[in-house]
Amino acid sequence: MDSQNHISNTFCCCRVSNRHRISHKRREKWKSDIRSHNLLIFLSLLFLCALFQPVTSDMWDGVIVTAADYQSLQAFKHELDDPKGFLKSWNDSGYGACSGGWAGIKCAQGQVIVIQLPWKGLGGRITEKIGQLQALRKLSLHDNRIGGSIPASLGLLPSLRGVQLFNNMLSGSIPPSLGFSPLLQNLDLSNNSLTGSIPDSLANSTKLYRVALSINSLSGSFPISLTHSPSLNFLSISHNNLSGNIPNEIGSLSNLRILDLSSNAITGSLPASIGKLQNLTVLNLSRNRIQGPIPTSLGNISTLAQLDLSLNNLSDAIPASLADLPHLGFLNVSYNNLSGSVPTLLSHKFNESSFVGNIQLCGYSALTSCPSEAPSQSGVAPAPEVAKRRRRRLSTKDRILIAAAVLLVVLFLLCCILLCCLIRKRAASKSKDGGVAGAGAARTEKGVPVGGVEIESGGEAGGKLVHFDGPMAFTADDLLCATAEIMGKSTFGTVYKATLEDGSEVAVKRLREKITKNQREFEAEVNILGKIRHPNLLALRAYYLGPKGEKLLVFDYMPKGSLAAFLHARGPDTPIDWPTRMRIAKGMARGLSYLHSNENIIHGNLTSSNVLLDEQTDSKIADYGLSKLMTAAANSNVIATAGALGYRAPELSKLKKANTKTDVYSLGVIILELLTGKSPGEPMNGLDLPQWVASIVKEEWTNEVFDLELMRDASVIGNELLNTLKLALHCVDPSPSARPEVLQVLQQLEEIRPETAASSADDGGAEPSIPSTTSE
Repeated sequence: MDSQNHISNTFCCCRVSNRHRISHKRREKWKSDIRSHNLLIFLSLLFLCALFQPVTSDMWDGVIVTAADYQSLQAFKHELDDPKGFLKSWNDSGYGACSGGWAGIKCAQGQVIVIQLPWKGLGGRITEKIGQLQALRKLSLHDNRIGGSIPASLGLLPSLRGVQLFNNMLSGSIPPSLGFSPLLQNLDLSNNSLTGSIPDSLANSTKLYRVALSINSLSGSFPISLTHSPSLNFLSISHNNLSGNIPNEIGSLSNLRILDLSSNAITGSLPASIGKLQNLTVLNLSRNRIQGPIPTSLGNISTLAQLDLSLNNLSDAIPASLADLPHLGFLNVSYNNLSGSVPTLLSHKFNESSFVGNIQLCGYSALTSCPSEAPSQSGVAPAPEVAKRRRRRLSTKDRILIAAAVLLVVLFLLCCILLCCLIRKRAASKSKDGGVAGAGAARTEKGVPVGGVEIESGGEAGGKLVHFDGPMAFTADDLLCATAEIMGKSTFGTVYKATLEDGSEVAVKRLREKITKNQREFEAEVNILGKIRHPNLLALRAYYLGPKGEKLLVFDYMPKGSLAAFLHARGPDTPIDWPTRMRIAKGMARGLSYLHSNENIIHGNLTSSNVLLDEQTDSKIADYGLSKLMTAAANSNVIATAGALGYRAPELSKLKKANTKTDVYSLGVIILELLTGKSPGEPMNGLDLPQWVASIVKEEWTNEVFDLELMRDASVIGNELLNTLKLALHCVDPSPSARPEVLQVLQQLEEIRPETAASSADDGGAEPSIPSTTSE
């Protein structure tokens, strides 16, 4: 009687809306009926309660779970190991299963529609009796330690839409029955120990749009049947043992956006039909055994943003059509058998790490220049009679005379170069002996104090070199005679790696002369920047003003390059772990916080390309304060460029002036870049990186945003990832007032992963919520 009384109070009284609230007298009558064991009346009243109650996705509809579903859930619990007690709530006779009282269970009309228990440390296996849950739509058990095989009965569920079992210990083969689920949309079985071939029956699921089977031990050939899945949007079968060729039929996947077949044993050549994938944004075929040329048809995929063909056996030249791809932000064709010259546009856009390992390839760096062809002076083909004279063979005497003349010219030029260097060294020596200001001294020019040590260069160089504090000591002549290698170009100018005569290396930024302020204003601002010192800010060590208006800024050289290259241009065997990424994020936040709080400087152009990494992979922000050296028009161009790259806050299109909140937005984008491994410049279904991440989180596939490398350790760092994602989304909030200040960002990053602890990772506790979404 007491239990029936409790059920009556719970089901009929607690959830009736205010508009339709039932009188106390009638409620007592119902209780009396129940006490008389009038079950029929009781069930009728439950039905009335359901009618009166407004139905929402978060409310219980008042219907008790069916007997079949209850038995299935009990078997499900029995087969699992639950060392942390997350399934303790499954402890009654089934009355609370659909009321929200059972963890991870959602129902509709008394039938279970969702089982969602990720990150719970569950072990054991999945029971075959899961096939009794005939209304089940979504099974989400990812990031646990569940073993055994995938039950074949799972594929017999008629309403099944999503299966997320990645990051577990599942073994055996993929059951062909999964292809019998007509509504299946998302199948993610990645990072398990699955074997066997990919069943052809998966193509029967005509609504299938996402298949993720990476990091298993699957074998056999590429599943040709999947090329008949019209809605397929995402296909990742990387890090398996697939063999055979990529079929010509792959061109029929017109909706495919991401194709990742890397780290397999695929052979044969790339079919030209791959150029028909007109919506493809990411193509990764690295670490296979693919032969033959790169199809020129790849240049037809205008949406392509990432192309990785590295570590294969590809041959012939790189098609010029790749240079015409408007959104290509990442390219890697390294370690193949490619030959010929790299298309000029590609060599300017990507660094040499994209092309190394191709012995016969040239034109992608200063050390791999191609043999020059001597064109006619007019640029027009020579007349027939001239061409005939050119084809005439030279006599032995003519050849000797030409060789002697060339040798004399070379010797003369060498003598001139040696003479110039001797003159410059003598002049520099005299300048030092004549009492040029030593280390720590300051000189003045026309009564205006110069912020550092000024060294007038002698010889023909002229100009003025001003040193700030630091270990480097060199003259202007040393700088101008250094061996230089172009590292990159930007709106501000060109950056060189300069190797001085003593072997020391510096980074030199040559500013574009037409966009800088006049000399007096320039010197006033640059001397302020030269005094800024912080462990996470790239130090300005010196500047040089040339006699013809040249302006050079000298910085410490960072051996690991930019964060952008570190993330997106690395080889497949150089993973970046979570502690490293978090250390980089904290360093950026510290440097930016110092600029805002101590120097009152807004960066205005913070991107992963101007976050540099030292030998310990600590981050140092570059290009801060350069806006103070430039004209207003130049700074507007910088803001526009940042927008094109995906780092610009949305309000800058109207404000035209950066502030602390726009810097925080850029910082948030870079943190998302660290979390996802994706470049903000690549198109993602027409969305920028923050919008794409928000859309994935909103659809309850939160863990899909993280870089696959990070998901391998998800059971340990899961909570840190989700908390950092939540913080990053806070930083990129479309409303500037909703964004935190950078100091708050730093404090939260340090709380998520304290420096003093090896890890603040979650041990399987409750998942943090993502802003405005339902996290998994």
